[in-house]
Amino acid sequence: MNDYFVAAIWIAMALAASLISIRIGVSVALVEILVGALLGNIPGVRTYVEQTSFTAFLATLGSVLLTFLAGAEIDPVSLRRHWRASLSIGMISFALPFAGAFGFSLLILHWQLHAAEICGVALSTTSVAVVYAVMIETGLSQQDLGKLILAACFVTDLGTVLALGGLFASYGALLVVFIAVSAVVLALLPRMTRLLIDRVGHRVSEPEIKLLLLVLFGLGGLASAAGSEAVLPAYVAGLVVAGVFLNDRMLIDRMRAIAFALLTPFFFLRAGLLISVSAIGAGAGAIAVLFAVKMVTKVVGVWPMAAAFGVERGERTYTTLLMATGLTFGSIAALFGLNHHVINAAQYTELVTVVVLSAFVPTLIAQQLFQPGIVDEDEEDALGAEDVAPARRRRHPAQV
Repeated sequence: MNDYFVAAIWIAMALAASLISIRIGVSVALVEILVGALLGNIPGVRTYVEQTSFTAFLATLGSVLLTFLAGAEIDPVSLRRHWRASLSIGMISFALPFAGAFGFSLLILHWQLHAAEICGVALSTTSVAVVYAVMIETGLSQQDLGKLILAACFVTDLGTVLALGGLFASYGALLVVFIAVSAVVLALLPRMTRLLIDRVGHRVSEPEIKLLLLVLFGLGGLASAAGSEAVLPAYVAGLVVAGVFLNDRMLIDRMRAIAFALLTPFFFLRAGLLISVSAIGAGAGAIAVLFAVKMVTKVVGVWPMAAAFGVERGERTYTTLLMATGLTFGSIAALFGLNHHVINAAQYTELVTVVVLSAFVPTLIAQQLFQPGIVDEDEEDALGAEDVAPARRRRHPAQV
């Protein structure tokens, strides 16, 4: 099958997922995962849903751009305002699941030491991709709660990145070059972006978007050559230009349109296609227990920490559930382990299944049962304080 037919089938799946998500009110990212999992396990249909180097590359680009946009949505002012809360919630969200998954896989499942380390890293993550998509669709990305969650996600996944790099990095000249070049480029990126916007910005040719894509792809290529992952510099790049995007919403809206219309569907659909019903059946016991370990450790760590920083009860549960999600970095860690022969194919299947389940189950519960109500400023003015108060939950976590 030629690339055009392959692309047409994948875009048709993405379109169907979009219409279903609008109809049932569930995040399109989760529906795309389910559509991929469903079609990938129907006899006779999987042959028409080919995973080629073309779709894999588009999925990779989708994860890079989505990770960049997630970093760009972190409001620097809000991050500084809530730095204690985001740092504390993010660190506990990484540390407890890492320790729990590592200890359980090593002592109970009797995995080898390095395989258990991969398990700990893969199940410690919070899915930036899923959380960011949910924040955008619900409008919470513009609220203090959403900004706090995104900032805490950044801290959690930074812990994941440091753990994976510290435990398995190939320390060599290329890694040093990658770190040095990234530091210089990312330090200059905000100034270069502002300069380009001031001089030639918002033209039909979109030079400022091309500059950002050049940096993302260039650093991604250097990261891959150094034995790292392209999404890692993308996340930091998003964070350093967040201040630029804060003052230029047109730029981020255009990049978001590119990502969500074309690239991210390939990423989420591919995540669903990786799910094998037969493999799930063979490792159902390990999958169920590992999933429980991740959920319990996330709840035990995040819920009381959010309470300590004054997050209201309903929003606290919502925050905990979203911090329990996993997808992008969890899949990356599992694939890293498989490619480097640290884990075997069965362990990889178990980890990826747990990661995908953690992308779906807590997010669905959070959206359906605990999603905070949002009343915008115009609506507040129209309703008046007495009517608004019972119509919404408190939206602003303690400013600490």
